[in-house]
Amino acid sequence: MQLEQKVAVITGSDSGIGRAIAIEFAREGASVVINYAHAQDKAEEVHQTITSNGGKAIVIQADVSQYQQASHLIQQAVEQFGKLDILVNNAGMEIHSPFLDVTEQQYDRVLSIDLKGPFFCAQLAAREMVKRKITGRIINISSVHEDLPMPQNVPYCCAKGGLRMLMRTICLELAPYGITVNNIGPGAVDTPIDADVKADPKKWQALLDEIPLHRVGQPEEIAKLAVYLASDASSYVTGSTFFIDGGLMRSTGAL
Repeated sequence: MQLEQKVAVITGSDSGIGRAIAIEFAREGASVVINYAHAQDKAEEVHQTITSNGGKAIVIQADVSQYQQASHLIQQAVEQFGKLDILVNNAGMEIHSPFLDVTEQQYDRVLSIDLKGPFFCAQLAAREMVKRKITGRIINISSVHEDLPMPQNVPYCCAKGGLRMLMRTICLELAPYGITVNNIGPGAVDTPIDADVKADPKKWQALLDEIPLHRVGQPEEIAKLAVYLASDASSYVTGSTFFIDGGLMRSTGAL
């Protein structure tokens, strides 16, 4: 098992990609902190899935856009398991709206969850790692949209672009402590965040036509990449975004 005796916090792990990462990490031997903001029932289902297969996990509620709640999440993880080796900043959201119509409330909500949350969770986790001299792993679930524009999704693109530079900058500051920082940039993945597109046959087909492999990804595929970045196998990997998108970033209408 690649993550045996490791402790991992995965934000927003009650559903989608975060859920898959939590389950895969536990399967690889990690003790997992399942985090949710609102859907306690879904978080408990993930907990049940992990523990029924012999894994170790706890559930902690926290809205990572709120500093005090993010701090509570990291503190509780350390108190419960004694240390923290891995942080996966997965919690995220998007609000689709034409740029001319985006409200301050919409902007603040998206940036708070998608950028402020990862910033301070990473800071809080890194402090614990440095204090205990742990050569930890910080993994941000970003998006192809940290680099690829998406009209009518401007706050989300701003947040993911900021997440790219957060990763690239703090990887330099944390390298002396042996802490690595990397991003995973998924393309279209079969998760609840894309449920509205999947429900519209025309939009769904248009999406598939943009992807060279002509399918969307599965959360479990993202989780396996996260395992690699969390494991000792990636000890020389830091400061990079790993796009996992079926070739979407390389297509740009060429097909």
